[in-house]
Amino acid sequence: MFADGTPGWPHVRPGVFDPVGVTLDGDGVNVSVWAEGADQVDLCLFDDEGNERRVEIHGSTFHMFTAHVPGIGVGQRYGFRVHGPWDPAHGARWNAAKLLTDPYAKAVDGALTLDPAIFGHVFEGDDDTVIDTRDSAPFVPRSVIVDDSFDWGNDRPPAIAWGDAVIYEAHVRGMTMRHPGVPEHLRGTYAGLAHDAVIEHLLALGVTSLELLPVHQFVDEVHLMQRNLVNYWGYNTLSYFAPHAAYSASGTRGEQVTEFKTMVRRMHEAGIEVILDVVYNHTAEGNQIGPTLNFRGLDNQAYYHLLDNRRYYADYTGCGNTLDVSHPHVLQMVMDSLRYWVQEMHVDGFRFDLASALARSFHDVDMLGPFMQTIQQDPVLRRVKLIAEPWDVGAGGYQVGEFPPLWTEWNDKFRGTLRNYWRGAEVGIGDLGWRLSGSADLYASEGRRPYASINFITAHDGFTLNDMYSYNSKHNEANGEENRDGTDDNRSWNCGAEGTTDDVAINALRHRLIRNQLTTLLLSAGVPMITAGDEFGRTQDGNNNAYCQDNEISWVDWKLDEWQQSLLSFSRRLVHLRRSHRVFRQRHFFRGSPVFEGGPKDLGWIDENGNEYGDSAWHDPNRRTVGMYLSGYRRERDSEGHPIDDASFLIYLNASPDDTVITLPAAPWGTRYDAVLDSAADDGAVAVSAVGGEHMTLTAHSSMVLRVTV
Repeated sequence: MFADGTPGWPHVRPGVFDPVGVTLDGDGVNVSVWAEGADQVDLCLFDDEGNERRVEIHGSTFHMFTAHVPGIGVGQRYGFRVHGPWDPAHGARWNAAKLLTDPYAKAVDGALTLDPAIFGHVFEGDDDTVIDTRDSAPFVPRSVIVDDSFDWGNDRPPAIAWGDAVIYEAHVRGMTMRHPGVPEHLRGTYAGLAHDAVIEHLLALGVTSLELLPVHQFVDEVHLMQRNLVNYWGYNTLSYFAPHAAYSASGTRGEQVTEFKTMVRRMHEAGIEVILDVVYNHTAEGNQIGPTLNFRGLDNQAYYHLLDNRRYYADYTGCGNTLDVSHPHVLQMVMDSLRYWVQEMHVDGFRFDLASALARSFHDVDMLGPFMQTIQQDPVLRRVKLIAEPWDVGAGGYQVGEFPPLWTEWNDKFRGTLRNYWRGAEVGIGDLGWRLSGSADLYASEGRRPYASINFITAHDGFTLNDMYSYNSKHNEANGEENRDGTDDNRSWNCGAEGTTDDVAINALRHRLIRNQLTTLLLSAGVPMITAGDEFGRTQDGNNNAYCQDNEISWVDWKLDEWQQSLLSFSRRLVHLRRSHRVFRQRHFFRGSPVFEGGPKDLGWIDENGNEYGDSAWHDPNRRTVGMYLSGYRRERDSEGHPIDDASFLIYLNASPDDTVITLPAAPWGTRYDAVLDSAADDGAVAVSAVGGEHMTLTAHSSMVLRVTV
């Protein structure tokens, strides 16, 4: 019997508690909903006209409300209503007037509409204690029952070794919306991302691993809807199992699942991994005055970290709430989600947004806590790529260098040091040396390797590489917050003019600095991450927080000027150089000692006179010119035990505002050098040779890569 008294299915019977969610089961579906402390759960079914019927589920086992409901199949839209006490002062926020999405839904249909009914409380001021009994169903998305079957063919994970990886951070929509090679009806979608035109660009650049900004189903924040803006980046998750429906060109009643899988299969066929940026640290419901969409209405006290008074939320994320993954069921949901994306969707790894928040137990960051321990022992997840954004906004949240083995980390010390060095700020040779050589000071403990460091100069948040040398200050006026949002710590340099300019000298300097950053990024030990469009100098017009700009500010512009074409050639040359020489892809940290008796050190720091830097210079913040010698004589061996040798290289970095005359080092470092790349040239091409002891001139603000030939 339906809750409204109309005839229903006469054969509704108890279900099983595993699997969780609403899943196909013979002649219908099994319903399993975890709602500890609730009195009743209603399964709400919607037809194409939006009419709702409810199946009441009474009683629970292990706090799981279960039922087998016959006659329901693929494409059915549904939601839950959960009955229970309303007592916000003690953390209880059940409200059966609010339709909830299924946390385990594999697809979601429909958008969130700003209306007072989406809030569990009367949405007036900051008082969240008065219950709102208006029906939210017309204004919230529905979950969809899907068929998981898919012909994967001979799909296999590319399984790129960490040491060989080149990561490319991109946005599904932003990557394709302005791409002339992608048909208009596919732009902004998974199908558009899988188009030959996009894959050909990635392959020509040399990318091995595509890291996608959030693709879990997300919704817009209330404050953005109030300003007629949208959430573009996607860090506002509604459902951890469903691919974002708005990125589907084929439909939203389950078709988005098939389209996403097809995209992954296409990438794998090209040898490219797919890594997802995932947001398990907070949800779209925000703080106590946010909407009630799913978790808050299922069991607010279990899903979220609450403060001692239980009314308010502990916010370690800056987004209003923090998911409590130390709770057994919440942890189960996160692990089930991660395994689903690996086993069913075939993704190759994850970048965890604000990962320190996930490691919190009883509010403190604990690297031996439930989340970290569970990942460590999981036979599926411990085999995929795991990348931590190793901080959150809470006390003790900055954890760069502290994540355990199996994890790699976004290394913001690399970003800060290289930004400072190339803009002429004070940077000690020692600090620069640690970053260029794999950050052993951060990652050498506990058996970690150089590839624990994900090196990056830019990411989705902050200036693009072009804007970093075009603006001294952020220009976020379009975000509607009077330019208060976004970081002020940009470590940028406009080179003499704010924004675009026709000054030839300024533009030449800017382009050279961009090439310098790409050089140090791609040739440093560790794993480089390129942000989409930086390889040819895209701009966001100085906006360093374009999270709400789903328009040409954020979309990659594929119409390239002449200098951008040259920069793209330079970028391809760099990635090819890295991938052609193992000396740039270190599996082990350097020792700073000769590989063989009488030979050069495996790593040497050379001054402008051709001598090694001494201890006194190591901490000198005023040095602007440094040579980095990388020995090709390696301690590594192949599968048959033979030494793996490569060419030796000498990389010169000159952050001085003046041309600098250097003396090339003599034996044992080398006797002859051939320049293979020079950032002073638009495309990096250079044909210069010299012998040890001879002089060379480095252009101001430039970098040069020389191969030791004898």
